[in-house]
Amino acid sequence: MKNKGISRRQFLGAGAAAGVAIAAPYIVPASALGKEPGKAAPSDRVAIAGVGCGGRGSYDLDRLVRYGGQVVAVCDVNKNNLTRAMKRYKVAASAAASDFREIVTRKDVDAVMVGTNDHWHVLIALAAVKAGKDIYVEKPVGKNIREGRVLLEAVKKSDRIFTGGTESRSMASTRRICELVRNGRIGEVKKIITACPGGVTSGPPKIAPVPDFLDFDTYTGPAPKRPYDPRRISTRYWFHISDYCSSGFMAGWGVHVHDIAHWAMGLDHTGPVEIEGTAKYPPKGDLLDCPLTWKVEYTYADGLKMEFVDGKQWPHGHGNGVRFEGTKGWITTHYGGAAKASDPKILASKIGPNEVHLYDVGKGDDNFNFIQCVKSRKQTCSPAEAAHHSAAIGYLGEIACRLGRKLKWDPAKDVFEKDDEANKLVSCPMRPPWNLEG
Repeated sequence: MKNKGISRRQFLGAGAAAGVAIAAPYIVPASALGKEPGKAAPSDRVAIAGVGCGGRGSYDLDRLVRYGGQVVAVCDVNKNNLTRAMKRYKVAASAAASDFREIVTRKDVDAVMVGTNDHWHVLIALAAVKAGKDIYVEKPVGKNIREGRVLLEAVKKSDRIFTGGTESRSMASTRRICELVRNGRIGEVKKIITACPGGVTSGPPKIAPVPDFLDFDTYTGPAPKRPYDPRRISTRYWFHISDYCSSGFMAGWGVHVHDIAHWAMGLDHTGPVEIEGTAKYPPKGDLLDCPLTWKVEYTYADGLKMEFVDGKQWPHGHGNGVRFEGTKGWITTHYGGAAKASDPKILASKIGPNEVHLYDVGKGDDNFNFIQCVKSRKQTCSPAEAAHHSAAIGYLGEIACRLGRKLKWDPAKDVFEKDDEANKLVSCPMRPPWNLEG
C-alpha cells in the first residue's frame, strides 16, 4: 500500500463502505515507531467510544485499553461517571456526552463498547452498526427476544465485528469442559441442569428528587417513564426491575450458564422447542418485579432436556453452574470455575488432534479477543447468533412462568406456535420517540 497518509481507521472505513472483506489491518511495524514494551503502537490501536462508563463499562474499557484499544470518546448519563471516564482515559470535553448519538458516529471511532443498562443495549448497538462501527455489547443482548433478533439481523447484514460480553467462551476452563462434552467423554448428553442467582425484594417505590449529576430522562430512554427512586440506578436493584431487564437474573445472569450449555452442545444457531415452568415473584407493590425463584424445563428438537433453576435449588455449590448428564457419566462446572465429574479420568482426558477443538482466544479474555478480531476481521469467540440464542433462554423461561403453561417455540423464526398471547411478550413497547426501526 503506497499511500503513506492513510490511517488504519480510514482503511477499515473504506473497506466497509466498499463491502470489502479485509484480511489484515493496515499497521506500521511497532519497531519503526519505537513502541514501548507491552504497549500498542499508535497505528495499531483500536479507537473506542465507551457508552456507559460506570462499574462494568469501565471494567471493559480498562481491558480494551490494556489489549490495544484507545478510548477516544465517552458517554454516560451520570456526570460523575462521565467526569471520571474523561480523566481516566484522557478524553477531551468535546468527545464526551450524555447522548450516545453524539459519539457513535464520530469519524475517529473504530468500535463502540456498550456497557449500559440492558434496555439500552440494542438501540446503541444498532446505531453503532449503522454508523459502520464494530461493537462490544455487554450481556444480555437486549431487553427481550425481539430486540436480540433485530440486532442479530443487522449484524448479519453488515461486515461489523461483534462480541456479546458473556465472557464464558474466552475462559480456558470453560472451553475445556465444553470440548469434553462435545467429544463424547460422558456419552450422549440426555439432560442439562443450569442455575444462577435468584431475585430479590426491596419494598415499595420511594419517590425522591432527581440528583443534579443524573440525566434521568435519558437514563430512562425507551423504558416507561417512572418517578425517580435511587434504587432505579443501583446495580444492586435495577437488574430486577422489568422496566430495564425484563426477566431479571433469568436472562441477566442466566445468559452466562446458558452460553456454556449451548457451546458445549453445538446449539449456537437454535433453541428449545418447548418450554414450561413456574416462578415466585415479589409481592405486589414492590419496586422490584422480576422472578425471585424459578424452575423451568426446556425441550430441544432432538429430545434433549434442560432444567433451569435459581441458585437456592442448585445443590452443587457456588449458586450457579451447569451440569451435563450423559449415558457414560456427568460433568458439573460453575461460571468461571473448576469442574467435577463422575470419574476423574473424564477431566484428565486429552482432546485428540482429530477431535473437535473449540474457539481458543489464546492468552486473554473476550476483550482481548474483540480487539484482535477488529484488527484481523475474523469472527469473535462470542458472535451475534450465539449471544442472541443464549440470552433468549432466560426470556423464554420467564414468559412460560408468567403464563403458567407449556409453550411451543420456533427458534428459527423466534415465534411461539399459534399463540398470540405468548407472542405479545416476545417484545415490549418503547417509549417514543425510541423504536427499533429508526
